[in-house]
Amino acid sequence: MQLRTIDVRGQKPDYRAVIPRGSFDVEQALDAVRPICDAVRDRGVDALVEFSQRFDGVVPESFRVPVEVLARSAETMDADVRAALEESIRRRRAVALAEREPDSITVELAPGASVEIRTVPVRRVGLYVPGGLAPLASSVLMNVVPAQVAGVESLALATPPSRAHGGLPDPTVLGLCHLLGVDEVYAVGGAQAIAMFAHGVAGLCEPVDLVTGPGNIYVVAAKRLLRGLVGIDSEAGPTEIMVLADATADPAFVAADLISQAEHDPMAGSVLVTDAPALADAVNALLDDQIDALDNTDRIRTALSGSQSAVVLVDDLDQGIAVADAYGAEHLEIHTSDARDVARRIRNAGAIFVGPYAPVPLGDYSAGSTHVLPTSGTAAHSSGLTVRSFCKTVHVIEYSAEALAELGPLVEAFASAELLPGHREAIAIRTRRPR
Repeated sequence: MQLRTIDVRGQKPDYRAVIPRGSFDVEQALDAVRPICDAVRDRGVDALVEFSQRFDGVVPESFRVPVEVLARSAETMDADVRAALEESIRRRRAVALAEREPDSITVELAPGASVEIRTVPVRRVGLYVPGGLAPLASSVLMNVVPAQVAGVESLALATPPSRAHGGLPDPTVLGLCHLLGVDEVYAVGGAQAIAMFAHGVAGLCEPVDLVTGPGNIYVVAAKRLLRGLVGIDSEAGPTEIMVLADATADPAFVAADLISQAEHDPMAGSVLVTDAPALADAVNALLDDQIDALDNTDRIRTALSGSQSAVVLVDDLDQGIAVADAYGAEHLEIHTSDARDVARRIRNAGAIFVGPYAPVPLGDYSAGSTHVLPTSGTAAHSSGLTVRSFCKTVHVIEYSAEALAELGPLVEAFASAELLPGHREAIAIRTRRPR
């Protein structure tokens, strides 16, 4: 197979329009998830039973996974897998610690006038871990570790039940929860899990303040529907990779990396941007052999043959950087002779992978970075899931009588200009009183 070619050489089009993304109609999905979310709100466990049977084909013996099952899953885990998880946790926690902001900063504006900036963790968070095409244990640590470092005091995690495991979720996911010290785990998937977190379910799950974690279009739609009742991290669309490469790039590496993201989802986007047509030809020539050596061939071929995947030919790296910034990829790999310098010039990307030995799968698991990243071009204004995602800022204002008296006339003038006399008098009643 071959990726389709988009040639923008000698042009300056709207790159966002030229490089399409996979269709992901969240608005349409709202109609499907609204009755699900309402049913969970109104009927609680009975609704969870109904939807578990309908969507997952199995009803777990208990929606809350017993703690002893979590422990057993960790004890029986393959030793190499456990070692990989523990090292990934260590590296992600090390980076998360660097993401922390000071608990408090006080700005002294004048004698007796101060504003304290307090960073406060969210009290309770619901973490969603998808099952679907692949049980993403990596999403457990990518959500849990920064939440723990932030200081979140109550963590609940939901992930779909599995018929293959007798109604329990994937055992690696459960074992990782135990390794991380998360004991409130629910075998609930899809939109119903988001509704359970948002509304709470009597006798089962307390409502949360924030819901994080990726999922399919119905999970995303439920997050959109319930946003406001709870906070959400983002509305994640299909995964995507863009590789910015010049003639020095290794075509085997580039082909493998494009395939690695296509493996996630038939709607995944894989885009190569290059000023070297010979590299594009070499990458295309390698795709079939590399794909045929894998298990998920149909999924990969569907993604790579979709309109969301392409080779984009550019005049030079300057134009390539402009294309990359316009696209705002979830994952951006730089395969150029001066990769580090090129990376510094990129503004819009969820995460940037520099050079031939920093492929996206490294970030998916063990690089230490977050893999919960903005998609669909939202990297132009949004960040990935970090410690900051689990915190909020509170301003604490403290003024003495003297400090208010000094500033008061200016505040009164400001209030008068806005035609708000009540605001003015709330200041005046204090500043005009004899001290």
